Amino acid sequence: MDITFNNVSYIYQENSPFAHKAIEDLSFHIPSGSFVAVIGHTGSGKSTLIQHLNGLAMPSRGEVTIGDFHLKAKEKPKNMRELRSKVGVVFQYPEHQLFEETVAKDIAFGPENFGVEKAVIEERIRDIIPAVGLSEDILERSPFDLSGGQMRRVAIAGVMAVQPEVLVLDEPTAGLDPRGQKEILQMFYELHKRQGLTTILVTHSMEDALKYADHVLIMNKGKKYMEGNPVEVFTQKDALHKVQLDVPESVAFLSKFEERFKYSLPFKGQTVDEMAEDIRRVVQGGIIDE
Repeated sequence: MDITFNNVSYIYQENSPFAHKAIEDLSFHIPSGSFVAVIGHTGSGKSTLIQHLNGLAMPSRGEVTIGDFHLKAKEKPKNMRELRSKVGVVFQYPEHQLFEETVAKDIAFGPENFGVEKAVIEERIRDIIPAVGLSEDILERSPFDLSGGQMRRVAIAGVMAVQPEVLVLDEPTAGLDPRGQKEILQMFYELHKRQGLTTILVTHSMEDALKYADHVLIMNKGKKYMEGNPVEVFTQKDALHKVQLDVPESVAFLSKFEERFKYSLPFKGQTVDEMAEDIRRVVQGGIIDE
């Protein structure tokens, strides 16, 4: 599903002494099937932005289009239930939303709420359990008897069982150790590719954005500050530093390499291993001394 924001502003408590403009004149387009990273500090408008994707917030000005759904300022939304079946949101600490007595019932809750037949739900559960790295032998267990990582995967399975076309990830690795962060993000990326999802990842990690996203949107004080593919955005070190954001470590390394050896290796989105190979070729070619 394509997503378009057209001059969208959102004002909390509008027309009151406490009015606060959370996002202002925001315009961008996300093609269907994209993996987009949204980056910005606290208060930049990231959370308000993603709340517009399933109608948790409605524009104070402008229009949001998600596929065939249109959310306009001062218009009562239509087909909101259907929209929310198309847009799955994984909030921070999604395991806090578990409440059913068994894993199977918790995963089934979402699709049941949207009127999916029991036999279809059971089939979806069988499909999604291995996709989120769980085994069927936990289905009749209480989700509260599982490890924290397993609980998070159960909550994610519940979102995916609705079969959304848009997946919104709001800091989905919060609270996980480095290994858990890597495993969860790789799982989301595989789901994204396998199911052809439009995926929006809200993150503070420039490394994760560089690794997984094909488009990056930088927010600052409620406005779009920069956007483009990761290489275009993350090589603009000075512009990022102006809004207190660092470049990914790999980009910083190449910058230091250039300073030390007076030789520029362009950043093209290489992995660390690919960078090492580039440097090896430069050294073996005698361009710089070891």
